[in-house]
Amino acid sequence: MATKAKKKPAPAKKKVTNAQEKKRLWLMYPPQKITRPILWELGKKFDIITNIRQASVNDEIGIVCLELDGKSSEIASAITWLTKSGINVEPVEINVIES
Repeated sequence: MATKAKKKPAPAKKKVTNAQEKKRLWLMYPPQKITRPILWELGKKFDIITNIRQASVNDEIGIVCLELDGKSSEIASAITWLTKSGINVEPVEINVIES
């Protein structure tokens, strides 16, 4: 009598973290970074949509509320790049200028 070999279950597939999402962030520029076109560079380097929700810039500091729209992995990479570029990045805790 022949016995059938049991099939091994297929390994679980890893979840892809490339779902679309929107994230709002506060960006704080130090004085030496204010004149650098950081947001332009961000849009060129990453496949994301940027939307400035609020901004205040003077000679001493730049503060921008920025909305990023795109794949989760692209947004995470963009945030890492901003931080490495010397920009302080913090999540927005409340809605800013809903319209």
